[in-house]
Amino acid sequence: MDSVSETHEPEGGTSAAAALEWFVDPVLAVADGAITFANEAARHEFDLSEGTLPREPEPVLGSHWAPIEAALTETTVGTARHVPLETAGYDVRVHRGEEGATLAFERLGEQEPPASDRTVKDRAINEAPVGITISDPNREDNPLVYINEAYEEITGYDYEDVVGRNCRILQGEASDPEAVAEMRTGIDEERPVTVELTNYRKDGTAFWNEVTIAPVRNDAGEVTHYVGFQNDVTARKEAELELERRTEELEYILERVEGLIQDVTDVVAGSTSRPELEAAVCERIAAEEAYEGAWIGERDPATEAIEIRERAGVSVEASSVGDDHTAPAALETGAVAVDSDRETTHASFPLRYNGIDYGVLTVCTDRDRAIDDRESVILSALARAVASGVNARETSRTLATDAVVAVEIELADPSFAPVALTAATDARLEYRRSVHRTGDGTASLFTAAGATGEELRAAAAELPGVALEVVVEHEGSCLIELSDDTDPVGWLSERGVRTRSIESEDGGARLALEIPRSANVRSVVEAIEDRYDGTDVVSFRQRESEGRSRQEFASRLEESLTDRQFTALQRAYLAGYFEWPRPTTGEELAQTMGVSRPTFHEHLRGAEAKLCGAFFGEE
Repeated sequence: MDSVSETHEPEGGTSAAAALEWFVDPVLAVADGAITFANEAARHEFDLSEGTLPREPEPVLGSHWAPIEAALTETTVGTARHVPLETAGYDVRVHRGEEGATLAFERLGEQEPPASDRTVKDRAINEAPVGITISDPNREDNPLVYINEAYEEITGYDYEDVVGRNCRILQGEASDPEAVAEMRTGIDEERPVTVELTNYRKDGTAFWNEVTIAPVRNDAGEVTHYVGFQNDVTARKEAELELERRTEELEYILERVEGLIQDVTDVVAGSTSRPELEAAVCERIAAEEAYEGAWIGERDPATEAIEIRERAGVSVEASSVGDDHTAPAALETGAVAVDSDRETTHASFPLRYNGIDYGVLTVCTDRDRAIDDRESVILSALARAVASGVNARETSRTLATDAVVAVEIELADPSFAPVALTAATDARLEYRRSVHRTGDGTASLFTAAGATGEELRAAAAELPGVALEVVVEHEGSCLIELSDDTDPVGWLSERGVRTRSIESEDGGARLALEIPRSANVRSVVEAIEDRYDGTDVVSFRQRESEGRSRQEFASRLEESLTDRQFTALQRAYLAGYFEWPRPTTGEELAQTMGVSRPTFHEHLRGAEAKLCGAFFGEE
């Protein structure tokens, strides 16, 4: 504190001053940072005369003024404080009033006064890291009579700014009326109360203040003062409010897109064709209030331009989707891309499933409404669902379409089991068909020539994740069932690719594949190249699928057979069971299926009956 505000003579005016003249100890009155009165003992002790007042206290009191000034700052209005002076023959008792203070110098005896625990407590209060105020309810409007240094730091108000004024000085337009009323009620009911509200510093900046007000009682239980604690909790409160805002925003997003996701899932499950699926998805997104529209496009492998397949709610042409658009960026990186132009925010999501690109979904919204990370995660999941639906439609289209791209590739990657087997033996393997195994999983049947079953089993035992079973062996050749954890034929089928043939010898393999012409052929081939090192594309050609009527007949027949009937019929045929002389017996085939001979023949007869029915029946 630099000075004491609003000076006056000692309480009682001239009569009080006259009475103080009779004090044998020095008495000074201090106001507005100046000595305004000195009794006779003080004038004698400090070499003062009445004509020299007022005087600045520091030249008069010297080094003693610093502790006295500190005590003036810390002393509550209407109270007194004892101040020891280390080198003088006096101690000082400070009496604090509203407009000034009186300093009474008390002569020391031979014994120094004992240290006061009150002084320690008072200084602890003043130096506390939280704002502390004391108000006097016995004065009009319950004014503040004390503030500590932390209060000054928190609020920017000095002692002179607030002492004598009510604590509402910190309130402003954003202060919660309910919190203010709660504090007022606590004071009226003489009980402690804690609230959080917006207060304002002296410079007008707002902060969140955690205020606790508690009554202070005397020995008779009467409330003499109120103590207040102010704690700046702005950082915590802003973090809480931000968490609430983000939680509300997330709940809003989840509520808004829950129906969208459910509807898109229903579209994926219920659509019968890829165009129907894509159109329904775009229309459902466009119907959502938060979005202006959506479109699905696919890169043309010949021109590299984006071809618009379906749209809803927006008008977009392929020519407007340049390299600076989010759609090419999403296709290039395989990740969401978001950007805004003068009118619209575009968020593009790659339609990728099992490593195959089926195009890009772009969602459009107002430029001023950002699509944040959480919404992008949800829409990315939606895009994956759409891609899986497109994959399913393309895979089923493989069986129905006559328009295919015939692709022949050569492999030399030893992770492809036929390549590894023919590298380790003199065998030549030829793929016949994939079959369902007992339990779950599938396997592939190969005819093998040039190596014995034992040699092939030994070679397969060295390959991780590969199991080989010899179904039948006869005159230098055998039929083997090959299981591979990576299931390459199944992996290709999931991507809409039919495996027409696999021929492998001398550590190499040639595959003949059929890919629907409507599929992203380049993306499929790139996926194969990524999976198997040393992939070489031998030929591409578009043609009508061969043997489609036979394939459709076989597909319908296969649907009518049970798994066991199909397996029994297939193994009997591939093992030469219908030839004469028979190279294998029914008992041997039954053993490969893990069933008894009568059970095998029961399954085989059932399959033969259905086969004849398919040929000679009415349909």
